[in-house]
Amino acid sequence: MAGSNQTPYYTPTSKPSSATHPFSSWKKLNLYYLLASITFLCCACYYAGYLQHTNVGLTSNIASSTTTCFTSQNTTSLFSSSSSSSSSSQLDFSTHHAAGDGGAVAPDDTVKIYPPCDVKYSEYTPCEDYQRSLKFNRDRLIYRERHCPEKSEFLKCRIPAPYGYKNPFKWPLSRDLVWYNNVPHKELTVEKAVQNWIRYEGDRFRFPGGGTMFPNGADAYIDDIGELINLKDGSIRTAIDTGCGVASWGAYLLSRNILAMSFAPRDTHEGQVQFALERGVPALIGVIASKRLPYPSRAFDMAHCSRCLIPWGEYDGTYLIEVDRVLRPGGYWILSGPPIHWRKYWKGWDRTKEDLNTEQTKIEQVARSLCWKKIVEKNDIAIWQKPYNHLHCKELRTASKTPPLCPAQDPDNAWYTEIETCLTPLPDVSSEEKVAGGQLEKWPKRLHAIPSRISRGTVNGVTVDTFKKDSQLWKRRVSYYKTVNNQLGQSGRYRNLLDMNAYLAGFAANLVDDPVWVMNIVPAEAKINTLGVIFERGLIGTYQSWCEAMSTYPRTYDLIHADSVFTLYKDRCEMEDILLEMDRILRPEGSVIIRDDVDTLIKVKRITDGLNWDSQIVDHEDGPLEREKLLFAVKSYWTAPSTQESKVS
Repeated sequence: MAGSNQTPYYTPTSKPSSATHPFSSWKKLNLYYLLASITFLCCACYYAGYLQHTNVGLTSNIASSTTTCFTSQNTTSLFSSSSSSSSSSQLDFSTHHAAGDGGAVAPDDTVKIYPPCDVKYSEYTPCEDYQRSLKFNRDRLIYRERHCPEKSEFLKCRIPAPYGYKNPFKWPLSRDLVWYNNVPHKELTVEKAVQNWIRYEGDRFRFPGGGTMFPNGADAYIDDIGELINLKDGSIRTAIDTGCGVASWGAYLLSRNILAMSFAPRDTHEGQVQFALERGVPALIGVIASKRLPYPSRAFDMAHCSRCLIPWGEYDGTYLIEVDRVLRPGGYWILSGPPIHWRKYWKGWDRTKEDLNTEQTKIEQVARSLCWKKIVEKNDIAIWQKPYNHLHCKELRTASKTPPLCPAQDPDNAWYTEIETCLTPLPDVSSEEKVAGGQLEKWPKRLHAIPSRISRGTVNGVTVDTFKKDSQLWKRRVSYYKTVNNQLGQSGRYRNLLDMNAYLAGFAANLVDDPVWVMNIVPAEAKINTLGVIFERGLIGTYQSWCEAMSTYPRTYDLIHADSVFTLYKDRCEMEDILLEMDRILRPEGSVIIRDDVDTLIKVKRITDGLNWDSQIVDHEDGPLEREKLLFAVKSYWTAPSTQESKVS
């Protein structure tokens, strides 16, 4: 088994205990001996903390013999290592590409065991379930939006990987190759056979980089765009690809330091977004319909549609108005394919000249109403640019006020928020030369520069000083993570990362030089909406409530980071449901890092044991006296049984 002979990389510093309280047998001792005993234990605690700071990788016999102390309001608690045989084991963060016993867990009276789900759920996306979607309106693709199950419908089991599942190819090889058993669907190889999207080659799929509108490959297509606008100077860093297919456009932009958020609806059999994620490319299940896209205003430097089949000119230009909301001042919208340059291509598109002319006329009208300037139309590519501010736009719109300016509202509010057919006004500026909302630095300076939203004081409670301190904090924290799990910084071990409570994206910012990407989540329940700041840093993310499932396929992420998530959702939703969702979207042999109060982590660990994760609690980077601890875990490798095994059983 590949990797099975590797040396383990992890030694716990502490683990929860089920032992009885150590003071229970001292009740009859007098106060003097009681105080002396407490003093001795605290000294031992201090010495254990000293050892930990001098050597993070404590040996298991030290971990099992030391006791970590901490104070809690009016009492002193003891947090000791477990006396079970597992206390001397070490977490193995390496990958192995093979299955074991199906993830069976020995019965335990104190642990609730979560059984495997039926194999029919191997690609289950709870909020985009096909059967549930049929209950909703098909007009404007509303049925393909998020429609989550009721709490009574939540699955209390572990989603299986398909039989024969293997750990993905390492990046950048994964951009071009995906194991067939991981996404066992050949439909696209037939439907897109002449468009060079995907090929089936024995036990794997190959992605040549082609697309409907770029038969010569995504790289050549991006070169064509680069001849029309500057893709090299760092001014374009974040992009959004609507109707992304298998996300080849986003995949090939990565080598140019442009990070694209690709999305497409959940299809019934083609698995396009699933292929994108399996390739190691950022993507989400999504659709422009009746709700805003789950991103803040002024998030993307560039938006793209390559024959994405979105009716941009219909419904009073609603969909283009939504693109305008998420597009940064001075940002570009790129459209290729019908109806662009229809006079040359209309016969091959099997549409009438009149139909194509009408479609393009509507698009041009909506773009003008948004004050966009058409930069170029060359061959089958057209590019528009959003204005840097709305000073001149307001003058142009005195005659025509369609669409109207949106009334006072929060343009960053985008979690189940209805799309409005009104123009989102840009922040005020003093002159036409100013960029609304502030001029951003070019990449890579943008990552560490003070984001405009912070320098302008528009994020409540977050100041320049807050940002600087947070940056230093996460530099230290990520460094500590890599000492506990030294595969975190190794090339190829992880690719798709998820930060469930990103705040200012300090976790992602300190991994930017590694061959990974991070989906930064700002929870809908967070006190402060910081997602706009994250995008201004040149990173990507989305809104999400962790009381619901994420709009992604099972086995999406290689590593999940959760900072204070369970404290945030206390009394809001069930801990086990959040952990079951984490298990659904985590790859077999994927890793988890959870930061939270020690009492919370003890409860978390009991559930992760029931999920058959190999998990251990370690001390805070500042030492054992901190109440906040960290849980490091690895999801076990197991798959659905083979068809033959199912028949036998």
